[in-house]
Amino acid sequence: MNDRIVVPFAGPGSGTGGLTWGQRQIWDAMVATDTSQSLRAVVPLDGAKTVDDLAGELRFFLSRYPSMRSRLVFDEQGRPTQVVAESGQAELFVLDVPDADDPARAAEELADRWEGTKFDYENEWPMRLAAVRHGGAVTHVVVVLNHLAADAGGVAVMMEDLSAWDPATDEQANPPAGVPPTDLADWQDGPGGQRQSDSALRYWERLLRAAEPERFGPAVPDEGPRFRQLTFRSPALLAAARTVAARTGGGTAPVLLAAYAVALARTTGVHPVLSQTIVSNRFRPGLAAAVHPVSQNGLLQLDVAEVPFDVAVERAARASVLGSKHAYYDPVQWEALKERVDRERGVVVDIGCVLNDRRLGSEPAPDAIESSPGPSTLVWGEPLPLFNERLMVTIEDAPDAIELLVEVDTHAMPAPMVEAFVLALESVVLDAARVGSEQRPTDAQPAGIRDGRPRLVRTEPTTTV
Repeated sequence: MNDRIVVPFAGPGSGTGGLTWGQRQIWDAMVATDTSQSLRAVVPLDGAKTVDDLAGELRFFLSRYPSMRSRLVFDEQGRPTQVVAESGQAELFVLDVPDADDPARAAEELADRWEGTKFDYENEWPMRLAAVRHGGAVTHVVVVLNHLAADAGGVAVMMEDLSAWDPATDEQANPPAGVPPTDLADWQDGPGGQRQSDSALRYWERLLRAAEPERFGPAVPDEGPRFRQLTFRSPALLAAARTVAARTGGGTAPVLLAAYAVALARTTGVHPVLSQTIVSNRFRPGLAAAVHPVSQNGLLQLDVAEVPFDVAVERAARASVLGSKHAYYDPVQWEALKERVDRERGVVVDIGCVLNDRRLGSEPAPDAIESSPGPSTLVWGEPLPLFNERLMVTIEDAPDAIELLVEVDTHAMPAPMVEAFVLALESVVLDAARVGSEQRPTDAQPAGIRDGRPRLVRTEPTTTV
């Protein structure tokens, strides 16, 4: 870094308290993976803002949101408590890039380095912000957030608030509407929170006691790295999901959830499908404008065998609502429940299968499926050093496509099975879009990819599917 600018800040909502339920879930994942689960962004500016402008934005964020002024203290057992400061000083970093170098590349390298460096939870504020300067102009801003302070929905709140802020007068149209994390933690630990948690965990217990314990069948370990990640991008899947969503009268989320379940049943041979989903609790009173994490894992079971796909979509929608309703609970009590059920059943129920639909945008109108859509791409990334689930599928928006990030423990689901799974997910939606509402029952058994699927471009292939 070439320079550091001290940025003073002050705001309401200070205090000391426990972590919220959403923060506790993130903290457990951070400990399990030995990372800060950081959120990152590199935003090109092309000289539209100055270093002083970005210093003002950093002050705005830390002053407005209590979670951005939060640090941790630990007791003798290593249990965290958060301390929200009333005021303090942060630093805006400035990176000057030589004229001969590429500022975009320098910004990405800085974001990579920051993302891979754990936050100092006791001494560092949860936001790292840097101005990348090239030829005297600020060309990029790099921001990395400690996941304890914000989630994807919280970032959207921050961006909306920033757009309504007038830096000249330092006025914002509305006061902060989110519940400070220490206030929410107090409610969750009180009678109202405990009633909510008890109700949610009764639902979890019913499913855990009824479920088959295995999710993936007999383990067939891969050779090579155990924890891997694959990115699958499909333009045809986006168009087909919109077509089916228009026909079934809902969004693309239940379409993709149903396809996920059908594809899992096909490739693993295990059904009904039991899966966790990441649920944003922003629909709950007082949480829509929260910046700190409010998402928790929900649990749902889907029987999609031998039914038309539109019926599977309907079942997915109902299961999603039920799982979301019961995705608000005390993680400590949840852990005790899981241990008790496994002990009483005499078997560990595997729930290390997770779907995370992170898309935040609205649902566009359906697209026609082109006779020759752009190719689907399947790219194996660098091995993961640690992974705290067995399978996690994250759905992301991509330009004119749907992107699936698949993180996997190959001792549970070998790489060839992962490739078969993502191709089956794409195939079942394409088939449903082409044949219309008069469909054959879905096949829950392993099946090959049918004719007419888009061309596939594979990087670092593992085997032929």
